[in-house]
Amino acid sequence: MKIGVISDTHAQKYETLPKNLITALSEVDLIIHAGDVVTADVIAGLKSLAPFEGVYGNMDLPEVKAILPREQLLVIKGRRIGVIHGSGGPWMLEERVMQEFNNVDVIIFGHSHQAFNRVIDGVLLFNPGSAGRSYGILEIGDTIEGVIHEDYY
Repeated sequence: MKIGVISDTHAQKYETLPKNLITALSEVDLIIHAGDVVTADVIAGLKSLAPFEGVYGNMDLPEVKAILPREQLLVIKGRRIGVIHGSGGPWMLEERVMQEFNNVDVIIFGHSHQAFNRVIDGVLLFNPGSAGRSYGILEIGDTIEGVIHEDYY
């Protein structure tokens, strides 16, 4: 299964998202957004590309917080995936998000605008960075592989 992972779109309108990002997300089986979507229009646009899951972030409007949860635990192909935006300063963000979930294979998060793709204590921590600059692809099969795509304009 191919999952497009984005975060921190900070967009008022779906149409303002980078065209190359839209193209990449139209080729996935699922889109996961790790927060700071900002408006429901962006969610609706992303849902037109592929099935959508997501969480809200600190910059999301009340209309988004009414649609999305603060955190989510997804089970995809038998893999447990925690999704949360994150909070606080960028230092030690990875440690803070790890404390939010137990017994997971992957934690998807955002907030820092810095891409991060590393296994720590057996858990893949995956931050796609800011959608204006980067996005991630998770491939789930017999294994889980994450790739960050940066500077795709």
